[in-house]
Amino acid sequence: MSLFEHYQHLMADEAFILAGKPLPEGLLLSSEGSLQTFYAPFDHINEQARIVICGITPGLQQAMNALNEARRQLRNGASVALAKQAAKETSSFSGPMRPNLIAMLDHIGVQTYLGIDSCERLFESHRHWVHYTSALRYPVFLNGENYSGNPGLLSRASLRNQIENHLSEEIRALPANCVYVPLGPKVGEVFEYLLTLGLLRPEQVLSGLPHPSGANAERISYFLGRKDKAALSVKTNAGSLDAAREQLTKKIGQLRAPAR
Repeated sequence: MSLFEHYQHLMADEAFILAGKPLPEGLLLSSEGSLQTFYAPFDHINEQARIVICGITPGLQQAMNALNEARRQLRNGASVALAKQAAKETSSFSGPMRPNLIAMLDHIGVQTYLGIDSCERLFESHRHWVHYTSALRYPVFLNGENYSGNPGLLSRASLRNQIENHLSEEIRALPANCVYVPLGPKVGEVFEYLLTLGLLRPEQVLSGLPHPSGANAERISYFLGRKDKAALSVKTNAGSLDAAREQLTKKIGQLRAPAR
């Protein structure tokens, strides 16, 4: 029995209250010190994907969106497979980070590689081309707040377990020519680790994008050319962003276009 099926009765129950922080105790999967991992329906794997976009872990907003969509689908008579797919597609990178993500992907030329006018299509008409995921498939909270990468993703057993089992499972299920976009340096470190395990080839991994979170607004603005270097705060390293942008643009230009 999958985790989705295990929690199916909760998600379909109209009396199940999705409120409070971080999530209801009935969805708790594990605790490790101040870290808690909860179940939310992010299990679906799009095995036809051409590109994989990988964040750190679903936040509270994304988890609530996924749980609500799964419940709506189940109450309307959808199959488990369809409910899982709809929950994943509706909630992945939902909220304010989505326009930031689309703008950065377009800026480095991902839309040209894929043969579409904008990566916005990956959230609309071309969802079948993308697999959305996270280094940590299930939502993790630190002291009840969204986990943002500290302590490190490979530094705790409960976190490493998700990477070595769930994320590795997804990579093995996906086409061998998929390209992967890890979001932010924390996820980039995870993909460096996966490369050492031989799960991926270096040309498949497009590391260097700032994380699309609103907390990275200045880095994103500079990466997109919307803010001048002279106006940056001391917290933003323009040199590293310039190098990442140049390296990503060059790498994407060298990729063979995926088969239509």
